[in-house]
Parts: sequence; C-alpha cells; structure tokens
Amino acid sequence: MDVTHDPALQSWVESANRPDTDFPIQNLPYATFSRKGHDYTRLGMAIGDMVLDTGAAFQTPSMEALMALPRSLRVDLRRRASALLSKFSAGSDRFLTALDEVDLLLPCHIPDYTDFYASIHHATNVGSLFRPDNPLLPNYKWVPIAYHGRASSVVVSGTPVRRPRGQIVPNANASPVYEPCRMLDYELELGAFLGPGNALGEPIPIAQSEEHVVGVCLLNDWSARDIQTWESQPLGPFLSKSFATSISPWVVTLEALEPFRCPAPPRPDGDPTPLPHLVAAPDTAFRITLEVWLRSARMPEPVRVSQSDFSAMYWTLAQMVAHHTSNGCPLRPCDLIGSGTVSGPEKHNRGCLLEITRRGAEPLSLPTGEQRRFLEDGDEVILRGYCEAPGFRRIGLGECRGSILPA
Repeated sequence: MDVTHDPALQSWVESANRPDTDFPIQNLPYATFSRKGHDYTRLGMAIGDMVLDTGAAFQTPSMEALMALPRSLRVDLRRRASALLSKFSAGSDRFLTALDEVDLLLPCHIPDYTDFYASIHHATNVGSLFRPDNPLLPNYKWVPIAYHGRASSVVVSGTPVRRPRGQIVPNANASPVYEPCRMLDYELELGAFLGPGNALGEPIPIAQSEEHVVGVCLLNDWSARDIQTWESQPLGPFLSKSFATSISPWVVTLEALEPFRCPAPPRPDGDPTPLPHLVAAPDTAFRITLEVWLRSARMPEPVRVSQSDFSAMYWTLAQMVAHHTSNGCPLRPCDLIGSGTVSGPEKHNRGCLLEITRRGAEPLSLPTGEQRRFLEDGDEVILRGYCEAPGFRRIGLGECRGSILPA
C-alpha cells in the first residue's frame, strides 16, 4: 500500500473528510461531466461533494485517453491528484466544481460490452428453477460463461428504462405473442472498464490481466425474463437483454480497491482446478459490498432488498479478462465487461427478483403492503456499493438508478 491509501490522509476539500462520504481522498474515482448549461465534456475526479477537472489540472483530455494509458501512467496520475488534493496550493481550487453544478454523463464511448455469469450462487439458484436435479451445466466450473451484449443500449444512471416488448409464450400450450414484457427484472452486477487492450491473435496472460482493468462501476443488466425464456434456446439471451443496461457514472480505479483485495474463495472439494491459463495469483478477489434498493411509486423512501459481496464470485475479474482474450480476441480501451448477477449463499444475498421470488412463486413484500414478483411500471431500482476494511477509509461506488416506464 502507498500513501494514497493512508487512512489518516485528509484533503483540503473539507467534504472529503466526512466519515459518510463515498469519495474521500483515498478513492478519487473518475467520471465524465459537463457543467450545467454547457455542452462541452470534461474528465473529472470525485473528491467529497466536488469534482476535480482532471483534464485542466493534468492535461488528460478524456476518459478514452485515460483508459488507453498503461497502468504505470494511470497510477502516477492518481498519485499526482492525491498530492494536489492533500496539500493546498494557490490556485488549486480553480479546478473544482460542486457536484450539484454538473451533469454526470456516460463515462465514455463503449466499443464493446460482454456480460459474464461468474457467480456460482446465482447460476445454481437460477439453474435449480429449470433443472432442479442438475442446476449447473458441465462447463460452468471449467470456463467463465459469458455472452456478447449490446454496447449501444448502455445508459448512465438516472436514465429511465422503458419496458420492452417482445415474443413471449403465455403458457406451455400457447403460441408466442408479441406484447410488453410481463416479467421485468434487474440484475445486480459489477462492471469493469478495460484498457489498453491487446492485438488480434495475442491473448493476455492471466498474470497481466489486471494491467487491463482500469476500474469498476455499478451495473444493472435489466432482463426481460419471459422474453429470455422463449428466445434463449439454443443460443442464449438477445432481445431480453439488449433493450437497456444501466451503469453508474463513477469509475473506481483498481488502485483505489487495493486495500480491499482478498483471496478468491477456495474451490469446494471435487471441483476441477482451473486450466493453467486461468490459474490466477491468490489475491485477485475484492471485498466490495453491493446492495439493491427498491422504491415503488407509492413509497417515499426505497427499501433494501438484497446485499451481497463481490468477493464470493466463483470467477474473478483477472480470470474473466484472461478467458475473454484466450482465443486471441482483442480488447480495446473503454470496453466494458459485466460480472453477471452477484449473489451469495443466503436469500438476502440474491441479486435479482428471479432468484428472490423463485420466478414469482414467492413474492417479495414491500413496507406499503405491495408485493413484487417482478418489476412494475413506476418502480425505481437503486444499486449501491462500497468497500470497508479494518485500518482503511471506507470508499464508495456511488449509485446506479433506473425507473421503469410503460411499454
């Protein structure tokens, strides 16, 4: 650990020293922002309730430019920003703008988006709904399962999500109909932005894979479960996922996450050892608490419906990157990967309504007396995330919000 993780380190930006802030000086996540009333965009860093104009302070023009840098230069930039914000020098405050005076935008143009299925708890819970005697398919413990998502429908937190239409089958004896989704769901995920990438035909060795993980964000891969059931045989999800994926605006760097690094969970007895190209260093997991909060149109305040820990994932970010490129597939700066739904062993750890309600069989009760099998129009889903560990400052990932509009 270096000085940027020192829990005693404080900033001359007073709001960054409050114990409840997501953005102390130990965090310094990136975002793309514009001042309200202006159409130009800037690269920024959160510090308390302010944003540092990183482009003006350090001549880094954009998120795209940042993610193309090698990790050594990204580390150096973060250290320089920490030094600037820890010791005031005349004129430094000209680089700051209050967060309530800016609009937070999609972090960058996203060339490609891939969504994984890396939680064995989620895979087991979902598999048991359809294959009670054999919930996991034979390949799950050998290979990080993923599908190629749709980058064009990735939207920033706060963007409303319209209920999709699609083909659904009302019952086993009926023909499909084209109508609004009846089983709309959220998925609690961690996203990771990648860079600088690899050349076509040149895999990234797992020992180098974290060099290409710039940072993480909250990610909600909205899912139309009834459309998904009909269309997923045999190739997997398509229109059931591509209508919207929401992400938080903040990219929390891998360097900020270092104090929360931990060993990946041990493989249970009888599970296969990963093939050599997927054998990672011991400490490639991260303790990141992830939460889902839900608010209906009748509720003044949201209620927390689940909480899970990213460190419980069966496959780590390092393994996802190594697997993604193991066939020579090139990654590019600003590519986005999703972890897949982050669930844990207990009911309160389940990261989507499909799991929580057992596909609607066990409805979720809300404080208003309402029940939810799946999302209804007017519902708002809020994802939150943070990291805590003894001897270090708590850091946050901010929020990822989305409200459901009618079809």
